[in-house]
Amino acid sequence: MGKTIRKSTMEALGLGTVSAIFNNGKLPVSLEEMVDKVFGDKNNRGAMVISGAGGIVGAGKVMQFASRLMDYNVPIIALDLPGAPDGIAKQYKGLQASFGADGANNIMKNIIKLNYDGQTLPQSLKQYNPKFLLEAIPERLELKKAHYALFKKEYPEIHIWSVTSGFPSKELGVGIAHPAFPHEINKVFEIVEDSTSAQTHLLWAMGLIPMQVSDDWSFVLDVFFCGLLQASIQFCNRTNTPYWKADKYIRQILGPNPFRAHDVIGAKGANFLTWSCLYHLGKEYGALFEPTGELTERKDSGQNWYPANHFRPLVNWQLDEEESEELKSIVYGALIQMTTIMLHEKRTDLSTMTAIGELCAQFTNGIPAFIRKIGSQQALEYVNKYHQLVPKAAQTTWYPETLQNLNTPEWQQLYVNAEHDGTHGFITISRESYNYDVNEELNRAIDWLHSEGIKKVVLTSDFHFSTQMVGADTTEFFVAVNDSHIGEKISSDWSKTARRFYHEFETSIGFVNGKRCMGGMLELMMHCQYLIAPDYVKFAMPEVTLPVIPGMEGCHWVLRKTNTDNHSKMLEMLLHGQQINARQALGFLVDSSGTMNDCLAMTKNILENGDTALPKRKIIENAIPHIASEIEKIKWSENPQILSAQKEIAGCVIASCSATADEALQIQAKVSAQFMSGQLFRKGKIGIEYDKFSKN
Repeated sequence: MGKTIRKSTMEALGLGTVSAIFNNGKLPVSLEEMVDKVFGDKNNRGAMVISGAGGIVGAGKVMQFASRLMDYNVPIIALDLPGAPDGIAKQYKGLQASFGADGANNIMKNIIKLNYDGQTLPQSLKQYNPKFLLEAIPERLELKKAHYALFKKEYPEIHIWSVTSGFPSKELGVGIAHPAFPHEINKVFEIVEDSTSAQTHLLWAMGLIPMQVSDDWSFVLDVFFCGLLQASIQFCNRTNTPYWKADKYIRQILGPNPFRAHDVIGAKGANFLTWSCLYHLGKEYGALFEPTGELTERKDSGQNWYPANHFRPLVNWQLDEEESEELKSIVYGALIQMTTIMLHEKRTDLSTMTAIGELCAQFTNGIPAFIRKIGSQQALEYVNKYHQLVPKAAQTTWYPETLQNLNTPEWQQLYVNAEHDGTHGFITISRESYNYDVNEELNRAIDWLHSEGIKKVVLTSDFHFSTQMVGADTTEFFVAVNDSHIGEKISSDWSKTARRFYHEFETSIGFVNGKRCMGGMLELMMHCQYLIAPDYVKFAMPEVTLPVIPGMEGCHWVLRKTNTDNHSKMLEMLLHGQQINARQALGFLVDSSGTMNDCLAMTKNILENGDTALPKRKIIENAIPHIASEIEKIKWSENPQILSAQKEIAGCVIASCSATADEALQIQAKVSAQFMSGQLFRKGKIGIEYDKFSKN
């Protein structure tokens, strides 16, 4: 009988469990299968229509779908008014950068631009047999309804989704697929539909990220996105803080720059959409959401929030302690109050809400994760203080009781889930970057499997939110910049968690199913007794380019389980930071690769037969001092900064490999932490980001 800590987000999409994927030896649906279901078989393929294709959203979605459906001969119809801006042409350079000139041209060949007058559809559309309409026309309710009626009259069986930011499905009469910005690269769609459709499964099969949300005004993302701007304006009004200055402090405490974000998207359109969402939310819920006068004014004028020539270079004004607390109370208080409303309505599960905040709104920590970190009492205090500072917000009903029990599995396992089928365990990570929350949740998941008597485990990403594993969350290092003891503790704690996969299970398999696995995430996965990945997966240790010294035993762990002949390959990865695919990594990093189904079959075989299926590479516990001579053979960079980083990493490799495995954990943790307090680190990418983050 199967068991899970909490319900997986895959199950919410009707795609079953992760354990079923491994037990069945295949993914729940294939792209070819879903293309046939949505557009018809290859002998009678229908078209996808994207209306409002000249706008920012429409043009981005044209590129996203055209690039993924090119091999299946699905015509992409880009429909718009004759005088609409040519947003598609603006996307072409980005397409070239991603796919090369030939690839970009081939994608463009499958995009058919058609104009219409807004009242009737072009006759030529019929020859393409439209099956699926993604509507991205302006945010006006009656305009949208008339648009759907036009299509339904001509094509009664067509499936329609709106990309609306705010109007719920019950107002529009069609399903919702609200995409996150930037529209050409962000994969997240908030989905509203009565039951999971083939179109939702199509998105998942294309490598996009559909997230189920309830049919409430502005769903989840725009409550966060628009609500943050609202709270930020309220703070600026109280303290007379310039918008650009508030952005700096909001970035420090939360992660995003709300004012800059609106300007980057395009202030004219973004201001209107935010105003529209808040206006309708205000009518539905009350004064908490009512747009400020400043937002209404800029909705009408289209004015940017950042002036073209402001005084930032000349001003060294800082918030005092009282103003800093006001900022936290207003921004945190507003977002927490809004979150309690969404929790009360069950707009989505906690893991999805957290992911939307991080992947789309760019929060350093999703609001549920933030609430869990500070505790319910502090969260409620922020809301109460917010109501003292902005009394009208107290007029909107909120639900403090939703924060009273943070010890449930849903609250405790926001990023890491675990399930088992009675014999084999499966731990899944839904966050793309490793942080302390992931680390603590991993430990709880391991403990749970032990309590269930599970001795064999697969560690993998969740086949849903985490389409790649990009490494450690570098913002976690900021607290260690001025205190190497903190950095040493981070490195040591994370390494001890990773070692549990090697030492505490009879069999442990790291299975990489996304596009890439790098840095800290790769260090975690390489601690499993086996590492398996499809051929296309890219691996990299990019620390030398940042620079930072690997802190989760990347400087010695794989070298201890790799024969001497392959040491040079791992050292090349460490000292040059280049990407290699899974097939290239066979024998020293990866134990088995192939097609997805090959890898799933091998994983099942190892779980059932252990070493008989594939010999296990064991760690050399003693010192391996000959590594120094191997390093001397590596070609050094001619770039002085890269060369300096190479020397530092090489020193860590030699020090940790010259010790026993037990000693090496703390040696690498110490060297990694000390590096972060040095000038080379401060001049690199993470150091510069830290200076921006901490500078007032």
